[in-house]
Amino acid sequence: MKFVCDGTSLSEAIGKVSKACAVRTTAPIMECIKLSAFGEEVTLLASDGELSIRKSVKAEIFEEGEVCVPGKLFSDFIGKLSGEEISIATGDKGVEIRYRDAGTFMQSLPAEEFPKIDFTAGENSFTMKQADLKKIIAETTFCCAQDDSRPVLKGCLMEFGDRLDMTALDGYRLAIASVPILAKSGEKCIICPARTLSEIARMLEKEDEEITLYTQGGMLLVQSEGTTVVSRLYQGEFIRKENVVPSSFATVVTLEKEELIASVERAAILIRGDKNNLVTLEIGTENVKVSSVSDFGNVAEVVKAQTEGVETAISMNAKYLLDALHALPEEKVVLSFNGAVSPFILKNAEGKDSLYLILPVRNVA
Repeated sequence: MKFVCDGTSLSEAIGKVSKACAVRTTAPIMECIKLSAFGEEVTLLASDGELSIRKSVKAEIFEEGEVCVPGKLFSDFIGKLSGEEISIATGDKGVEIRYRDAGTFMQSLPAEEFPKIDFTAGENSFTMKQADLKKIIAETTFCCAQDDSRPVLKGCLMEFGDRLDMTALDGYRLAIASVPILAKSGEKCIICPARTLSEIARMLEKEDEEITLYTQGGMLLVQSEGTTVVSRLYQGEFIRKENVVPSSFATVVTLEKEELIASVERAAILIRGDKNNLVTLEIGTENVKVSSVSDFGNVAEVVKAQTEGVETAISMNAKYLLDALHALPEEKVVLSFNGAVSPFILKNAEGKDSLYLILPVRNVA
């Protein structure tokens, strides 16, 4: 194999596919990027068994062929050659990389050892605006679980009906969001890994254009601007949001989002590093008192609010509260409570497309 290409284009492609390289694995081939030089393109492919990313770049091919190179090393090295014309060829010592009057060798593995990835589009398809898909991913994935104790919670439940409804939770908080879809080939529910959705969001560069998701046999495929993402879907029972979100509330508060964010951020400074990262909201008739207490001191501020219902006080993780507030786009938000120990929700004052539920923390101070 031998080809010549632009270093900037190659580096950008490597940056995209290397996100799928495996880490801390006993199979070195899964840490590699597979290079395939045929026709007038070089195709780069990486996979960790769950997520696979493929990207092609234009190149002058002198000798067709395939080879696997160490993903992290190759990415870091080529990243330092942006703007250069690069020649890559296979040799007895591995892969030879030449640029200007310099060159280096890098160890390689046979392409035959790389797993076969099926890039066939599935029978089910769902089409929507790129901007809508990017929006709903940003509004939900931060609520997915990070650990492996319940793998299904590391993904988002995607329900395709008249709209796309997406649900994410980690056991302490829950996100629900909805966006329009333009076309579908049948109703379907899937659980897509949050990591996959984040990579899809990064490839959505033309927000006014459409994007189609294909699913079949527990797999998802998305293609845009020469980049293809294939991912396994999670299987299992996902919590039903209807059983979690309260239908009525004892206290409903409307206030300016940015004022509450600023106050909570200041209160969170003194509790930085505390296990529960605890802030308390005391709901009065015309205001909300935001407070925090730590070994370093205390903060107590008042934010103007419109309150309906009974006065109450509730404590929660400041990060969870701030994450939800930052995700809501409107200037005014509504917080709804059922006392100090029941889950509470946050939503836009007008829009009904997204909602966040947070479990309170019992303040033992």
